[in-house]
Amino acid sequence: MEMKKLTIVMWIILLIAVVMLSKAFILNEDIKMFLLIFFGIGSALAFLRLFVNNSIKKMKGKDWKVKVLFFAVLLGFGLPFQSWFRNEVLFSMDSAYLAGSISMLVVGMVFMTLFVGYVKNKLQAKVAGKQRIVKYTS
Repeated sequence: MEMKKLTIVMWIILLIAVVMLSKAFILNEDIKMFLLIFFGIGSALAFLRLFVNNSIKKMKGKDWKVKVLFFAVLLGFGLPFQSWFRNEVLFSMDSAYLAGSISMLVVGMVFMTLFVGYVKNKLQAKVAGKQRIVKYTS
């Protein structure tokens, strides 16, 4: 049942993105390119968040020096990029575009996070099904 809820929410989020983009392109609004760009940025941030979370899970049992190096590199790249994005992109944008762009960023992040979880669950179910078949035939 949980997978069905995930699928429904994922499709609703995708529908929101498509409606926002369609409205912008049909009405030829100036924000249309910002919406596309911020959906892409949101999707990339979702992948980055999933990668970092997966990497942190793999840190168990590693030497403390490896953990410190990982977080130093993560913060060394992440903090300057975050500061640049906030100051040079968000603060310099026209305030009329800001709400829609940030909304699309969040929609991209949520959609891609749910989509990756959906694909991962499907692949795990497929692998588990093949393992059951192999187990029964052996």
